[in-house]
Amino acid sequence: VQLQASGGGAVPPGGSLTLSCAASGCTSDIAVMGWFRQAPGKAREFVGAYFSNDARTKYADSVRGRFTITRDGAKNTIYLQMNSLKPEETAVYYCAAATRTFASIRQYYIAGSYEYWGQGTQVTVSS
Repeated sequence: VQLQASGGGAVPPGGSLTLSCAASGCTSDIAVMGWFRQAPGKAREFVGAYFSNDARTKYADSVRGRFTITRDGAKNTIYLQMNSLKPEETAVYYCAAATRTFASIRQYYIAGSYEYWGQGTQVTVSS
């Protein structure tokens, strides 16, 4: 599985941005697609996830209600629509794919559960 993330950029506080993550290769093996972010000097943080079997989505508490994950199956692409962005959300955003299944959904909130990663795209929220 290969992942290609794109769509990052600079926006003012309160602005919106949509990130894309195109998957290729053995995409039928993907159980969950996740979005993470990492700010300078901080650990990689879970943002949200899309579950392939039932199109369910889960979000971190900090972004719920402002961020939305959608998928275009024909393009093997997932999107992260981000609204009302805050300066503290400046980070490199990564998409990831997990082929393993876990009994607990919360396992997918952990970066180590994902085997495949995109290259990351920078999001800067600043006036």
